[in-house]
Amino acid sequence: PEEQSAPPQEYSIPPPVSQGKWKNKERVLIFSSRGINFRTRHLMQDLRTLMPHSKADTKMDRKDQLFVINEVCEMKNCNKCIFFEAKKKQDLYMWLSNTPQGPSAKFLVQNVHTLAELKMTGNCLRGSRPLLSFDPIFDKEPHYALLKELFIQIFSTPQYHPKSQPFVDHVFTFTITDERIWFRNYQIIEEDASLVEIGPRFVLNLIKIFQGSFGGPTLYENPHYQSPNMHRRLIKLSVAAKFREKQQVKEVQKIKKKGTKVLVEEDPTEVVFETPAEEKPVEIQLVKPESKPIVKDKKKLRKIQRKKQKKLFKTEG
Repeated sequence: PEEQSAPPQEYSIPPPVSQGKWKNKERVLIFSSRGINFRTRHLMQDLRTLMPHSKADTKMDRKDQLFVINEVCEMKNCNKCIFFEAKKKQDLYMWLSNTPQGPSAKFLVQNVHTLAELKMTGNCLRGSRPLLSFDPIFDKEPHYALLKELFIQIFSTPQYHPKSQPFVDHVFTFTITDERIWFRNYQIIEEDASLVEIGPRFVLNLIKIFQGSFGGPTLYENPHYQSPNMHRRLIKLSVAAKFREKQQVKEVQKIKKKGTKVLVEEDPTEVVFETPAEEKPVEIQLVKPESKPIVKDKKKLRKIQRKKQKKLFKTEG
């Protein structure tokens, strides 16, 4: 009898077991108000992809007050919030808040560049945990120390989060330059541990820090902050001042042209080297010049001469 071949053995690979429990259950709600442009929408989507512990919600109506966001976060089971507020379809403000107790900070967002816009060469794993790198100035000033703790709690992915990956392959950097916070995202390359920028990138200009969530007593107000309306007003005033200066120069030139010219006295030494020209004798013509027949057509002149010759021949004959 033929020997029956043994069935192939099946090996079942067990799923990876996490080494710990998900204790830090930070959830961040990222959404915006109505009226944002496409660049803000793409930036918001990039932050959602970079932060696996984030949640999304529909756009909030402009008529609603900001403290309503605390109720939205409670319904979404979120204890942190990043809210993008658009005004005049050109100014973008970002709120970072710890709901519902506070504190919260309001920033003006400038120089926004999204992932699709940068087209960087770097690439990182989706859902991986980032390293947070802070400027040394964050530990020197009290308001920067408060912002540092707020950034750590919002942007750091909790350990053993279900949607996160157990890898660290990119860095979030927060640098302070020119009284502003510069956000950058870099990938860590394994070969030589060098950094390559991925994006997105933006600049946060601090306006105020509040004790409560989206309101309350003001803990800190930036003295170096200048509103976009004031900035645009100063630009218009500078352009108007330049135009006014040009008009004044033109008026001064017109007055100079209309003014009486100053007569310079004659210098007697200028005529020293001038030699007078010889005077030509005056000729007086006594005889009247003969008048020449004005004939426009030469053919008519020839016909007149022929008629005169014919008359002469007839008289002689």
